[in-house]
Amino acid sequence: MKALVFLVLLLRCGDAAADVIHTDMQMIGCSETEGAFDNSLDEEDVFVVDFIAERVVDKQPSFVDHVILGKDTFQVAMGNLIACRRNLNITQKALKDQPLESDPPSHPIIYPEDNVALGEKNSLVCHVSGFFPAPVKVHWTKNGEPVAGAGTRATSAFPDKDGSFHQTFQLDFTPAQDDIYSCVVEHPALERPRNTFWTVTVNQPGIGATVFCALGLTVGLVGVATGTFFLIKGNQCN
Repeated sequence: MKALVFLVLLLRCGDAAADVIHTDMQMIGCSETEGAFDNSLDEEDVFVVDFIAERVVDKQPSFVDHVILGKDTFQVAMGNLIACRRNLNITQKALKDQPLESDPPSHPIIYPEDNVALGEKNSLVCHVSGFFPAPVKVHWTKNGEPVAGAGTRATSAFPDKDGSFHQTFQLDFTPAQDDIYSCVVEHPALERPRNTFWTVTVNQPGIGATVFCALGLTVGLVGVATGTFFLIKGNQCN
């Protein structure tokens, strides 16, 4: 696997007095065969460039005022990709025979986006951090079988202050009791894929509690009946 070399451009803006800072980030990545061009605001993707399909993908949610993308956005991205590969070629020659720095990702954290209810649609989140270079590759499994295609999505890889990256992946799913999902992470610094499991477990009322309540209700009814019997007998004696 050939790693992408990323050039990260950060623009921070805000009111210093109010201590409000926003981060507008543009990331350009390339290898000999791959390319990436992402733009984000506060770690939310605005758009990404799909160099294979030769198009710009708008990642903004429908409920916000969209940033208007220029007609030449793809051409600008292609120009950056060409420059990135040219710089990569120069760097590779300068660093010939030197080992590439590489840090493996930490163990992924996997959790549901919302409270789990059986049969109700939800999303699983897999958060991967601490890796260099970016990005990582992630795929999902359900009960040991691969899950791919529709319902899976990922953010861009975002840089941390220590120079490593973090990235978030999501899988849409409908919980069924005891189903087992896993988030499988691949990275050049890992000798083998790193796997983290998550099992659908929803606590349901136990039969013991139900029987106990029913038994208590029965004893209570017997007590009421007995009291009524003695009350009637007492009235007859008078």
